[in-house]
Amino acid sequence: MNPIYAEKIHRINYLMAETEALYHQAAQKLGMADSNLRVLYALHDSGGACPLTELCRRSGCTKQTINSALRGLEKEGIICLTPYRGRSKLVQWTETGRDYADRTVARLFAAEVAAFSNWSEPEMDAHIQFLARYLEDFRAQLPALTLETDCAPTAKGKDSHMPSLTKEKGEAHENTAF
Repeated sequence: MNPIYAEKIHRINYLMAETEALYHQAAQKLGMADSNLRVLYALHDSGGACPLTELCRRSGCTKQTINSALRGLEKEGIICLTPYRGRSKLVQWTETGRDYADRTVARLFAAEVAAFSNWSEPEMDAHIQFLARYLEDFRAQLPALTLETDCAPTAKGKDSHMPSLTKEKGEAHENTAF
């Protein structure tokens, strides 16, 4: 592998992890679980109503995570699920949920807008263009990823071919993600 690519990938991974950490901090400051933030943010970004399948795609969460979050949010009276096109469901704000969104995820969205306020429109467009290109190119690489049989975990659950990302005896392994 080209060392320049490896260096750049490490930097990108670091920045993506830092971004995720900021959203985690936002969730904590807003008094909610990360999964609830992602679901409510996706619903807000959809205008307050969204088919369940689309909500899964927009939030980036698994169906199990979405369903768990929705059960809790529905119990709290923040969202409601209604029938939509056959067996599909539509997720939408309740009146209470709309007020809650204004106090939480709408403020997060406003913070994101403020973060971009010093960027020119061409800078924002370039950022979007490069993100989209990376996603497209990376997505094209995923079909080639398969678990090689010599890399499969052993019966003890250890994978001798994969670097450990855990700490042992208080010390981190040298080969970590960042």
